Amino acid sequence: MTLKDRRIAANLRQEDVAMELEVDQSTVCKWELFGNVPLPKYQRKLAALYGCSVEELLADDAQEEKKSGLQ
Repeated sequence: MTLKDRRIAANLRQEDVAMELEVDQSTVCKWELFGNVPLPKYQRKLAALYGCSVEELLADDAQEEKKSGLQ
């Protein structure tokens, strides 16, 4: 699952995630659309919001990038 897939599965909007993490909505958008990796200080919070571990969060996104040929 991508970050976007996890957000949607958690029934959250980008705006919801941004408010929870105290970042701009465009930051969440960059994480989802451009594959920018969230800073470590946000990774734990994202994992908690999405109901997974940090390792799962990052591994899933890396797998999706490989599938789409981005790496």
